[in-house]
This record gives sequence, C-alpha cells and structure tokens, in this order.
Amino acid sequence: MADPTPALSADLTALADATAADARAFLSSVTEVATGRLDSAALSVLLLAVSQMLLTGARLGAVDDVVPARRFEPDAGPDPDVDPVRTSLANVLEGLDDYADVVDPLTDAELVRGALSDDLASVAADLEHGLRHHERGDLTEALWWWQFSYLSSWGPRATAALRVLQSLLAHLRLDVDAETVAEAEFDALHP
Repeated sequence: MADPTPALSADLTALADATAADARAFLSSVTEVATGRLDSAALSVLLLAVSQMLLTGARLGAVDDVVPARRFEPDAGPDPDVDPVRTSLANVLEGLDDYADVVDPLTDAELVRGALSDDLASVAADLEHGLRHHERGDLTEALWWWQFSYLSSWGPRATAALRVLQSLLAHLRLDVDAETVAEAEFDALHP
C-alpha cells in the first residue's frame, strides 16, 4: 500500500528537523532543572529554554497550515508521563511556582491561578508527542501536531511561563535595598 503522506518540501522538512532538535533541547533543559542540581541557574536555564521554544513556535505559526493527508492521527503510543517532571519542578520552584494568569487577553480577562511547573510539564508533553511522530518518520504528522498544539496549547502556556520567568528574574535582580544600590554606584564611580 502506498504511503498516504505526501513528501514534504525541503523547507518543511528542515522546519520539522529543527523543531525536533529544539524540542529535545527544551526537554533536556527542563529535565535538568527538575533534578534540582542547577540551584541559582535554574531560572536562567528555564528562561532560555522557553524563549528558544517560543521562537520555534513562532516559526510554526508563521508557515501555512500543515495538513496531513490522513483524516486521523496515527497512534503515537501512550501519552508521555510528565507527572514526575511536574512534581520535581514544583519542588524546585517552591515558593515561586504559583502566579496569576489571564484566561485570554482578548476574550476573557478573568484571573486564574497558574503554576510554572504545570506550564512547563504541559509544554513538555505536547513537544514529546510530536517527537514520537518525528522519530517514526512521519514528519507531516509531527509538524501538524506541533503547529496545532503551539496555537492551542503549548504556545499560550510557554508564553505565560516566559512572562513569569522574566518577572521572577527582574525581581531577583532589581528588588534590592537602596543602601546596596548606593554602595554599588559609589564603588563603580570611585574605583
């Protein structure tokens, strides 16, 4: 039986491969942070990983819709178990995990509770799902999944996480007492 999936253009094949590489890097970074071994670098590593994944997502959002020839998604296997990563991230981010989020800035300004650990684990699950299609060689299905889930799921979650991570870093670096700032300015101006 002939493969119902038409060959992708060279550009879309390159996009699929680049997305897979970025997804693997994101998963690796999040997993490393979840170990708790990164200490003070954890927020910076997450900021970089989420930013890179959002750049990848923007590329997916900018291309025309990828539409698989099949009307159903082939079974990619069991859903990834991201609960251990979610739990470990919640432990690493204890005291920083929860935040206020807006449901949808265009249609529903209601504030709801968000959690970085939930967002990062949700993004990881969506990316891993697409990776399984990619690893089976079904690049069209992988691209379709990543593009669809970027627009509907992991893009908004990663965007919320990025805003929280940037805000956390800003508070950690800028919220210092006035005396410390004055001493640093004096030391800088009078070596």
